[in-house]
Amino acid sequence: MAAALMLQGTGSDVGKSVLVAGLCRALSNRGLCVLPFKPQNMSNNAAVTIDGGEIGRAQALQALACRAEAHSDMNPVLLKPQADRTSQLIVHGQVRGTLGSGNFRAARGALLDEVMASYRRLRSRCDLVLVEGAGSPAEINLRAGDIANMGFARAANVPVLLVGDIDRGGVIAAIVGTQAVIDRDDAAMIKGFLINKFRGDPALFDDGYRAIEERSGWRGMGVIPWIAAARRLPSEDAVILERPADPREGRRIVACPILPRISNFDDLDPLKHEPAIEVVMVPPGQPIPAEAAAIILPGSKATIADLGALRAEGWDIDIAAHHRRGGMIIGLCGGYQMLGRRIADPDGIEGRPATVDGLGLLDVETRLAPHKTLRRVHGTALGAPVEGYEMHMGETTGSGTQRGFAMLNDGRADGAVDARGLVIGSYLHGLFGSAALRQALLARIGLAGNGRDHAADVDAALDEIADAMERHVDIDAMIALARTAGPPA
Repeated sequence: MAAALMLQGTGSDVGKSVLVAGLCRALSNRGLCVLPFKPQNMSNNAAVTIDGGEIGRAQALQALACRAEAHSDMNPVLLKPQADRTSQLIVHGQVRGTLGSGNFRAARGALLDEVMASYRRLRSRCDLVLVEGAGSPAEINLRAGDIANMGFARAANVPVLLVGDIDRGGVIAAIVGTQAVIDRDDAAMIKGFLINKFRGDPALFDDGYRAIEERSGWRGMGVIPWIAAARRLPSEDAVILERPADPREGRRIVACPILPRISNFDDLDPLKHEPAIEVVMVPPGQPIPAEAAAIILPGSKATIADLGALRAEGWDIDIAAHHRRGGMIIGLCGGYQMLGRRIADPDGIEGRPATVDGLGLLDVETRLAPHKTLRRVHGTALGAPVEGYEMHMGETTGSGTQRGFAMLNDGRADGAVDARGLVIGSYLHGLFGSAALRQALLARIGLAGNGRDHAADVDAALDEIADAMERHVDIDAMIALARTAGPPA
């Protein structure tokens, strides 16, 4: 049976996803067949898999790090928040229904068998499975029915390493405190720890490192420095949206409003590495910059609600003014639906049945429907090759679609473009990854693209992170620990 190792964290955003990706690439570089696994994820950033399902974006990236195709077994339970207290439930890549805060705990506990089925299938296909936890096992109020952290680790009999983020401070207390509050049998699953995001001379932390080992009895597996290459990877966690970007002088602004249920915002990552532009994520309470050369309306997990939030912020007025000035506007997936004349939800897919007016910038209408479209696509747009994936509920029709944005290889047309070619709507996620398409779009606002291959940049970043892991982590000890994983209970 394949080896297995799980990385859990002292909290969210401690870098588990990046470390798992880096380890996946490092182990792959050593010639091992390794696959990623996350029992339960909560994210509105997702990717379509080879088997026609969807999983969290981080697991798709980790599959890339393994040089493997993303598969729905890699993230069997995905929760996609669509309101403050409800989430869409995805099981084995397909929509299973909606969960509210009241029935979440009972429902997730019942999903453990399906999680274990996916895990067993992965273990049968590879040499080693790298498992990523969610949040922290120290959230003991969530332990009953847990399938994301210790509930899974104990059911699967997988040894655990605990990751602490020294950059946020208090890492000694975070690791030792985790041991203090969790169940004794849960603590027994943890065999070691990693210190992540260290800045400066690691020798300065030698005493702290030893103190953690002495107080916890766990073995330290390494101190990982702050790795700049991690910034070049797509982010799954919306926490990154709360951080202001580093200003870059002399760039033209491409603005994207941060909607409450924004999804797949990693679509914009290739644009962030274009030297001619500055991607500005506009938070609530701030206007869309009047000097913006282009506005991008991103994907949304709740299109009608997010359109209401957009209007409440006054962003619809900013968009209308930008349109009158002849600025470019691009709507992706839910953003494309918002650009149309009307959005109808007669079946209450996103909440109560409703029909609302869109922004009216494209002559199309959208009807939301229970069936979710999930497929990878290839084609051409603006004379350039494009590839990506569709992930949406509903169909968009109208005379505006006669002037489509992309022609797909299966003969279908995607999206719509206005008569001036400055308002564009598309259902394709990942389209900015095409260097030729980025250049064609930037040319419409008088700019030149850098022509860089975004996929190659991401792959190079994974190699840099893997190299850092090889230098700063005892990978041999981690492999040996992974081989102690027993058969699932």
